[in-house]
Amino acid sequence: MLKLVKFVNERGGKAAIPSIAKPPMDFKNLEDILTRLLEHEISVTASINDLVGLCLDEKDYTTHNFIQWYVSEQLEEEALARSILDKIKLIGNDKGGMYQFDKDLENSAIQSNSAASNNTSK
Repeated sequence: MLKLVKFVNERGGKAAIPSIAKPPMDFKNLEDILTRLLEHEISVTASINDLVGLCLDEKDYTTHNFIQWYVSEQLEEEALARSILDKIKLIGNDKGGMYQFDKDLENSAIQSNSAASNNTSK
């Protein structure tokens, strides 16, 4: 978000950050949460695609170039949400599978944090 605010301000605009609706708090199960997450990511992708279309319609190639980072990032987010949801569906009610899945997520987070730290220190 701060990247977007900085871009808008640098281009002479005034970035305003609106409030967002409170997310739902009641879920049937983990699969329900992840299904909603995927639906949200798909809606974010659609919004970004609308911005890309607007940039092209307006021939605003600077903003189009800037938005490409979000396009790439969103592709990763949607793929990650799909992958996690698919794994949860495969695991079902298998507690051993859920335990292993939790460990895999933990290891992925550790590796991601380590990679991010290495990228910022270069």
